[in-house]
Amino acid sequence: IQHMVYLYNYANQPWKSQFHARQVMTKLYDATENGYPGDEDQGQTSSWYVLSALGFYSVTPGTGEYVLGSPMFKKISINLENGKKFTVDAPLNDKDHVYIQSATLNGKPYTKNYITHSDLIKGGILKLEMSNKPNEQRGLSAEDKPFSLTK
Repeated sequence: IQHMVYLYNYANQPWKSQFHARQVMTKLYDATENGYPGDEDQGQTSSWYVLSALGFYSVTPGTGEYVLGSPMFKKISINLENGKKFTVDAPLNDKDHVYIQSATLNGKPYTKNYITHSDLIKGGILKLEMSNKPNEQRGLSAEDKPFSLTK
């Protein structure tokens, strides 16, 4: 069910994905024996949380896309097997600043509501300018939406 919060990215309302992803992470998960909601099927629940805490999730595995949500960290890096590093940098991120106002990927404006696996493994920096107010104009063009059979 958790992947459902990311579907707003497909419906021209990515700010709702950002809000609801953060709500699910903060209200349904914690560091106790009951910290995962529902059934931990083959690690799906914990992998949802780990990826979502990074700020993205693979809604449609096999497409090579990770749909953007709202990261839990101000800055976090993934040390990749190829020796490169991918960093999500969201310096204004906190419990109230859950919305992506703007983004850059390696210093270039980035309006897409997803990041590709090939971009991720190249390494680099996804910088997210976070706000306490949604940007209802960001990521609305057809090319900003993640893969869908119904596009």
